Amino acid sequence: MATVNLRGLEKSYGATKVVHGVDLEIAHGEFVVLVGPSGCGKSTLLRMIAGLEDITGGELYIGGALANALPPQKRNISMVFQSYALYPHMSTYKNIAYGPRIRHEPSDEIDGKVKQAAGILNLFDYLDRLPRQLSGGQRQRVAMGRAIVRDPAVFLFDEPLSNLDAKLRVQMRTEIRSLHQRLGTTVVYVTHDQIEAMTMADRIVVLDHGRVQQAGPPLELYDHPANLFVAGFLGSPAMNLIPGVVRHADGAVHVEMSDGARIDLAGQDAEEGRSVMLGVRPEDYHLTGTEQGAEAVVSLVEPTGADTNVYGQLGGAEFSAVFHERHPFKPGDKIRLRPDPDRLHLFDADLGHRL
Repeated sequence: MATVNLRGLEKSYGATKVVHGVDLEIAHGEFVVLVGPSGCGKSTLLRMIAGLEDITGGELYIGGALANALPPQKRNISMVFQSYALYPHMSTYKNIAYGPRIRHEPSDEIDGKVKQAAGILNLFDYLDRLPRQLSGGQRQRVAMGRAIVRDPAVFLFDEPLSNLDAKLRVQMRTEIRSLHQRLGTTVVYVTHDQIEAMTMADRIVVLDHGRVQQAGPPLELYDHPANLFVAGFLGSPAMNLIPGVVRHADGAVHVEMSDGARIDLAGQDAEEGRSVMLGVRPEDYHLTGTEQGAEAVVSLVEPTGADTNVYGQLGGAEFSAVFHERHPFKPGDKIRLRPDPDRLHLFDADLGHRL
């Protein structure tokens, strides 16, 4: 079984620790995405799984076997990098066949593997072309073909779509996900793009400063972020995080913002006077003409066609809202917004954890 288990995995460069005791169990056939900002340790963690970085502390198991001291070629993994790393003087066929050839596999088996990979990746018409004659997406498929012919237990992807334009990234996301569904192989995928993470993963692992902040299915993390970091990282536009103080009044619990406006917590409980951050997803704001809402001042409007994104000031803080209708707002307009009371998020302002 192609499981990957990380038990207290650590990485240090001299006195500087960059990965802090990561515990993670990846099931056979699971598509797990490691996501986080630059410098969070996600690529370092992937390279430790691949054997390209030494493990300072903890244990790594691949398929149930301890892999700490195994060289990369003994780990039964294949890695696809951000740079395609193709041999420029070799055709697509020879690039895909290179690994099996240096392993001295029989020629007929190599030919079968190359053609099978070419069929999976729609590369039959490009087998005679050199890398310079291919588009970025085709080059990435060739790199994936080289990984496929190894028939690995685990695929590792290190930001493979970063060099592609927006349209190709969408296309390649679909192709990689379809490839995973066909092959059923365990995948560990690194990206800084939270849209890639949300659309591709069976499970997302959010990292920051070498520590796991939260792990779980994409919608679970989106709907129930464990702390302020996860809340602010996942989502585009990002979750609104509004500072305030909990007030108990008129038999209800509110968050009072710096300008005195109040938002009802709709049954949530928190102690009087506690400093909090109120989280509201942009799509959970609704226009209202009543006193139930809070006044907001529009500073920027972005019509995207399907939606209208609105930015401005609310409760002494910046806000973003997404409306599925078209609105003729202009900078300087005053509107009243009311968040969906059933979809509010409340976090401790000092410690950052979810309340």
